[in-house]
Order: sequence, then structure tokens, then C-alpha cells
Amino acid sequence: GLELSHCVGANSLGPPVPWRSGGPCKMKRVRTVFKPEQLERLEKEFLKQQYMVGTERVDLAATLHLTETQVKVWFQNRRIKWRKQSMEQKAAKLSQFGVIQPATADSTDIKDHEEDTVDVEL
Repeated sequence: GLELSHCVGANSLGPPVPWRSGGPCKMKRVRTVFKPEQLERLEKEFLKQQYMVGTERVDLAATLHLTETQVKVWFQNRRIKWRKQSMEQKAAKLSQFGVIQPATADSTDIKDHEEDTVDVEL
């Protein structure tokens, strides 16, 4: 489900505290835990196409008993993982031949996107 945890504060083990003093609490969504069958199907679809949009995404979400947003975010995160793995494989091949790969815009883009990896519903 889309359960929300209590207010997020500096000490997550203590009682809920306001996010900012005097302001409302910032609610944090609990991370989605996918069932093995759901992951298997999501991976299978990802191998076919890296982008899932429109009615395909709606249908897949309904079939897997997930929200469309959960499927969308899973695909976003999976593409980031795929790009990172591709870069690592490329770097490994180049290092086999003694070629040192300089830092490129692509590698920094991936680092930036890793920080953007989300599991929240906006």
C-alpha cells in the first residue's frame, strides 16, 4: 500500500517531530517492497523496452496490483541501474586493453541521477 510514516526528524528512533519548527510535518512514504513475481515480470518487460508509457504502463500496473506511479518509478530507477552497469562494463573492457577512460559527462550524469533515484509518489 501507500502507507505514510510519521513526521521525519533528526532522530528517527524517537517520537515524531515537526520537519521545521513551527511548520507542518513532512510525511515520508514507506518504501515499496516488490514481490519476486512482480520483479520478474518488471524485469521481463524492461528487457523488451526500457520505457513504459501510456496504456502499457496502466495495464502492467493493474496486472501486478501496483499503482501506475510505482511502475513508473521502478522503470526510472531500473534505467539508471542499467546505464550504470553499461558504463562499468565499458570501463572494464577498456581497462583490459590498458586504455584509461577519462571522466566523461556521461559518468557524471549517472552520478547525479543516482542521487535523484526516488521511491516517492509526487
